[in-house]
Amino acid sequence: MPYVVVVDDEEPVRTALQRLLRAAGLEADGYASGKEFLAAPRRPDCVVVDLHMPLLNGQAMLRQIRKVNTGLPVVIITAHDTPETRSECSAAGAAAYLCKPLDERLLLNAISVALSKSLRH
Repeated sequence: MPYVVVVDDEEPVRTALQRLLRAAGLEADGYASGKEFLAAPRRPDCVVVDLHMPLLNGQAMLRQIRKVNTGLPVVIITAHDTPETRSECSAAGAAAYLCKPLDERLLLNAISVALSKSLRH
């Protein structure tokens, strides 16, 4: 069963996404910050990261993840979409970039596609 982690500083969002992922048959955990996630011992198969968080934002997390694991799929979610941010995240290797409020089907599809691509490599 694929293991997906949600990193979002908003607890209600994080909890709702974990429930959605579990209902879709995925193993899911959540972290309130990038620092918590990066310190966790278990590595996921995919990460869903909020773009705007205090201290270590989603773009900085994506860069940190790429330093240690170039193949780990990272799905960026944000309520503050800009063309520049979208372009920067894409260039840094984000598997997907989705805007809040999230469409559950789009999120699950983005995770499924990201997982299938990462498992082929």
